[in-house]
Amino acid sequence: MTEQGKSPPRSPGAPPRPERRNAAPSPGEEKRGATPRLYQQASAILADQIASGAIAPETRLGETTVAAQFGISRAPARQALMALAEAGLLEKSKGRGYRVRSIEGAAPQPPKATTEVRLLSAASWEPIYRDVEAELTARIAFASWRVNEAELARFYGVSRTVARDVVGRLQQRGIVEKDERSRWFAPALTPSRVDDLYELRAILEPTALKKAAERAPAALIEEIRANLADAAARAHEIGGDVLDRLEEDLHIRLLQHCGNTALMDAITVPQSLLIAHRFLYRWTPRLFATEPFLPEHKAILDHLANGRVDAAGRAMEEHLFVSRERAIARVDVIVRDFAPDPLPYLDALAPPS
Repeated sequence: MTEQGKSPPRSPGAPPRPERRNAAPSPGEEKRGATPRLYQQASAILADQIASGAIAPETRLGETTVAAQFGISRAPARQALMALAEAGLLEKSKGRGYRVRSIEGAAPQPPKATTEVRLLSAASWEPIYRDVEAELTARIAFASWRVNEAELARFYGVSRTVARDVVGRLQQRGIVEKDERSRWFAPALTPSRVDDLYELRAILEPTALKKAAERAPAALIEEIRANLADAAARAHEIGGDVLDRLEEDLHIRLLQHCGNTALMDAITVPQSLLIAHRFLYRWTPRLFATEPFLPEHKAILDHLANGRVDAAGRAMEEHLFVSRERAIARVDVIVRDFAPDPLPYLDALAPPS
């Protein structure tokens, strides 16, 4: 595996994804749908304002002005101005800051009134959470990773408080833990860890399923069955996004009707597996001719629809047992064929054994 320090650095704003070794990206590979970063939001709005004449040519723009306009820190404001300069909309002014370039040959535009625009709050963990979650789950097949809060805050241009909130959410989702020295780390998806997590799921989820069968609306069960039928009819063409939704239908949406908060809290501990599968499905789409869990999910839902609750519980347990081996096979493909890009807030601890 490529060493962390030898991977090519990722350019600012480039979509973070694993790098396939010695192969071009497969057709249909998807980019993650994370919320745009603060500087990307700011640069997009400023570009629209420049194009519409709301910001006139020769207007001076500086980090402080942009940060104040959008309610963000100076780091993402600086990145936004640099992105606009690279796009040819700004140029460095004499002294500090930038000025809006005059486009040669463009008809003069009367200045337009601007309205105050505020971006997703830099005081919230939500704008960057999915990005950080995706970065971690794309890497836990390769190693365990130390999460550095200070570098996380610096990388995204947010406060340490926001970075701490992001890590706290990752802990709730079962993605990160604390070691004996109270440092945050994301455990690698080694075969033994996959075994442990699936064993926990096999103990908890059949019980939650039986309890949910008493409370879940019949319409929800029929909706999930219809989603499965549609996927089965297109089994050779569906992608990772569809598989993600089908997993969530059964293992989250349905089980949430179990009526036992403590049980659902315990079930969330191995949710790192479900989250990691979003990455695994995307990058191992042809490991199986058709996705094997489709008929397994169908059998579970058919039992529920026909009132065979105990049979549904047994089918859930069997499904989780065989899913364990498939998960290990997917992780093995990722480790063999991909290498992660470096990130300043993540440090590899040890490769999976």
